[in-house]
Amino acid sequence: MAKERFEKKGRKKEYKTDTIMKRAVLVYLPSEEMKEKWQKLADKSGLSISRFVIEHVENSLSQENEDTSYGTRADLIKRIKELEEEMREIEKKYEILSKAYERLEEENKRYRTMPFLEEMEGFRKYERKIIEAFKERGKIEKGELFDIIGINPMKQADVAKGINRQLENLERYGLIEDKGRWWVWKY
Repeated sequence: MAKERFEKKGRKKEYKTDTIMKRAVLVYLPSEEMKEKWQKLADKSGLSISRFVIEHVENSLSQENEDTSYGTRADLIKRIKELEEEMREIEKKYEILSKAYERLEEENKRYRTMPFLEEMEGFRKYERKIIEAFKERGKIEKGELFDIIGINPMKQADVAKGINRQLENLERYGLIEDKGRWWVWKY
């Protein structure tokens, strides 16, 4: 009964151990020290002793046949290390370039939105105050204008420049006139 289980129609079923035994090659080394040395080298390479022997035999055979496409294991390891180092350098450059790109993108966004923010939040608000002050008073002393709209030109130089540009624009449009010490409203 047990025998029938392993046989089917007159053929013996092959098991994994049978195929392994067909591929096995027993190697007897000259000494135990050599076996231990090979085992240590295989462990150091991260290979089984079987894989270690296969690679070294194939390497030796390819050198005898002058097959340069395969290369020696040492050459391959050296090339892998070179490529890994090159990859690390490229990753560093990529990281630096990515950070620089992000900073430039942020700076570009700020640069593009700055005129709108300044114009919308700052200068239009002051422009209304300037026009209202001129309508009420008719003429305003140049130094007094900053006090009326609540700006200290010494502490807020960029805002003062914006106000001066607005005054120049109002003068260009013919709404005010420069009379030396005074700005005069024309309407």
